[in-house]
Amino acid sequence: MQIRITSISKTLGMVHTLDNISLHVDQQEFVVILGPSGCGKSTLFNIIAGLIKPDKGQGFINDEDLTGKTGRISYMQQKDLLLPSRRVLDNVSIPLLLKGVSKQEARAQAGKYLPLFGLDEFADYYPGQLSIGMRQRAALLRTFLFSNEILLLDEPFASLDAITRRKMHLWLKDIQKHFHSSILFITHDIDEALFMADRIYVFSERPARIKEEIHLNSESDHAFLKENILTLLG
Repeated sequence: MQIRITSISKTLGMVHTLDNISLHVDQQEFVVILGPSGCGKSTLFNIIAGLIKPDKGQGFINDEDLTGKTGRISYMQQKDLLLPSRRVLDNVSIPLLLKGVSKQEARAQAGKYLPLFGLDEFADYYPGQLSIGMRQRAALLRTFLFSNEILLLDEPFASLDAITRRKMHLWLKDIQKHFHSSILFITHDIDEALFMADRIYVFSERPARIKEEIHLNSESDHAFLKENILTLLG
């Protein structure tokens, strides 16, 4: 599936947050939004997910208008939002329960994915018993079980140490290949963006505008691109 955002603008309260944002994510593409903290990236995700409406502009899945509509796109926010009183298996089963699946069947379906997400030994653990990396894996599995076609991931690895973050980068790319997902990913880490992305949209300070769109491939010179991005963000 393809996401297409056209001419999105938004003011929150008295703060002009987004200014004429247009972007797209093609089928099975990994697209990163890179920009300074507080520039409006998360606000854009809330609009794409249908949680708030833009002042101007529209969003589409393929040719279907998704503006202001929830339930079509998986959205993982910065915090994992796992329920501390529920075990891992019950936490990741929640999207299936919301779709009307019985508790027993939801646990059975979710349980099949635990090995793929490295959680098969942790099904009966509570979130407080998990490392931050394992909590993020659980949150990602819950996100995938809601919908694995299109995912919005808002700085999911920002709280991880460098070694764990790189392991999660490699793992997420393998998961994307397995599910053939389209991913839109927020970060303000240039190295993370260059490692993960097929394309990068560089956002300005608030109100966010797209300063540049960068295409990457196996021959891309990351050192040169990093310098270019630093100049754009400077």
